[in-house]
Order: sequence, then C-alpha cells, then structure tokens
Amino acid sequence: MLKNRRQKLKPFFEKYNLDLLLIEHPLNLRYLSGFSGSEGILLLTPENGWFISDSRYTLQAGKEVEGLTVIERTQHHEGLQALVNQSSASNIGFEATHTTVAAHQSLAARLPSVKLVAIGAELDEIRTHKDKKELRQLAEIASLASESLETVLPLIHQGQKESTLALELEFEMRRRGADGRAFDFIVASGVRGAMPHGRASSKTIKAGEFVTIDFGAVLNGYNSDETVTLAVGAVSKRHQQIFDTVLKAHDMAISAIKPGVSCKAIDAIARNHIGEQGFGDYFGHGLGHGVGLDVHEKPLISPRSEAVAEEGMVFTIEPGIYIPGFGGVRIEDTVAVTSTGCSLLTKFSKELRIL
Repeated sequence: MLKNRRQKLKPFFEKYNLDLLLIEHPLNLRYLSGFSGSEGILLLTPENGWFISDSRYTLQAGKEVEGLTVIERTQHHEGLQALVNQSSASNIGFEATHTTVAAHQSLAARLPSVKLVAIGAELDEIRTHKDKKELRQLAEIASLASESLETVLPLIHQGQKESTLALELEFEMRRRGADGRAFDFIVASGVRGAMPHGRASSKTIKAGEFVTIDFGAVLNGYNSDETVTLAVGAVSKRHQQIFDTVLKAHDMAISAIKPGVSCKAIDAIARNHIGEQGFGDYFGHGLGHGVGLDVHEKPLISPRSEAVAEEGMVFTIEPGIYIPGFGGVRIEDTVAVTSTGCSLLTKFSKELRIL
C-alpha cells in the first residue's frame, strides 16, 4: 500500500533530475512511510529508501515503517550525511514549503558537494487523491464526530455557555474513541455567528438565536470537518431566509460534484445563488478545502482554484452568510468524489433543527 504511495514521487525524480528526495514534514512522512511519531526523516530513491530516527522511536519505527530500511541515529542529519556520502548523488530534492532558512543552511553546510533542489507545494499534492484505506479512515472519523454531536444535542439550550458545549462535544468524541479534536471548535451563537472563525467563548446561548458549530475529530492521523447551524427556539423570518439560502447553495454545489467539474465552477454555483438572494457581500471565504491527514489541504474549492474534481478527492462544501450585528449561518459537509458524483462522509442532517 505505502509503496504505491511512494510511486507517486517518480515524476518528481524525473522532472527535477533527482538522485534522492528528502522528506521531513510530519504529514508527508506519515503518508509515505507509515510512521506516526513526531520526529524522523525519509531519504528516498525512485525505488526504495531509508527512514532515520533516534533511539526513542526505533521500536515504533520497526513496527510502523513499511518497506524501508530503518536507521537509528542520534542526529538525523548526521545519518542523512552518511548515506549521501556513501552514494553518488548529486541532486537531492527537499520540501521547500516546509523547510526553514536555517534548516536549509544546515543541510547545505553538511552536503557541500550536493545540489539541493527546492520542490514547492506540488509535493504535498501527492496526498490529494485518497486510496481505499484512507477513504475508510475518513468515513470512520466523520461518522464518529457526527454521532458525537447528536449525543450532546440536549446540552444546546438557552443559558448554556458556548465553551461548555465545545468541551462536552470534545469529551464525547474521546469517549467514542477519537484521539482528540481536529481543531479548536467554533461555537458561535447570536451576533457572534457573523464571525466565521468565532471560537467558543463564555457567551451564553439565548432563545431565538442561531448557534453555528464547526467541529472535527482526529483518529489515526485522519481528520473530520463538519459545520451545523441550529436554532434555539423559534427564530425570525430573516433567520429562516438566510438559513434556507445557505442550505440551497450547499445542496446545489454538492449536486454538481463529479469527476471533470472544475473546483472553481463548484464554488461559483453556491456563490452565485447566495448573490442572487442578495447576500453576496456576506460570503467572503472559499467554498471548501481538502481534508485528510491535514484538516486543511488541497484541493481548494474557491474562485481562484485551478483544480478539477477527480475520483478519490475528499473536500468540504461549506457556504456561509455572515452579517455583522445580526449573526450568521454556515453549513458544511465533507464529501468524497466517486466515479459518478460524490458521497457524504459527514452524517449530521443539515435541515434546520429547532431545539
């Protein structure tokens, strides 16, 4: 399985005329080797390679790293230097997006006879298409998170603090087996709903308000991401109009997803509907983003995206309307692109619930 993932790197060896490729970013390291620890490096050839870490992780690496030679070194870059010196390598690629200036200078000093070739964000894009195992893992954690919110619904009521609700939701996810939360939950009620990233505060929820909850869990490195907007008691006609507009935009975009459709076009479907209803000035962010080992990764679903939907991609659809002084609505599902359309990984119903 992991060997197949490493095969995705072959075009980089050819494009950049590489002899070796250095991988240090933890997410790419895990994706390509299986190692879930916090420190290690990969040095790869087109066909095989080495995993280097220190004594703290030798046993773990021996169990997790698949199809690579595990080398123990106190200083990772000393091990790297030794391997390079034993080879006839002249060009070594590195992850320019994740390498600091100081780290690059250190590498250059250790490897004076080698050309370090910068490879940008395109290297992270090898994670864009999920394999069957990844899709199962993403479906599992998405279901766990959705079911957790269903369980804590009775806690969403007038007088409840946003922060208490966020804490109870995290506890429920952990009780169900999650390793933790994927990010700081957004719980934004009333006028705070106009804040797209309104993290849970000490504000108490009031009757007649919307509550927007953006939440996600993580399990075995894979993340979920989902947003619901709920009503606490009866809401105004304006509230209902805004909610209906966002839900329609969400549904229209999801219905349009299939292989070959540009991500820019998917964004435009939702954005145009919100604009036609008179709320275009209140939807300022992109429609979605990829989800996997990182909770925000490629592809982007936005007006500037150059990506095209392809089978195996997993991304969010999350239109919103945010009106300062009034509040807001966001509705988000995570979808997996199939051969004919898409399937929902997140499971919480997006119809308006009045609690």
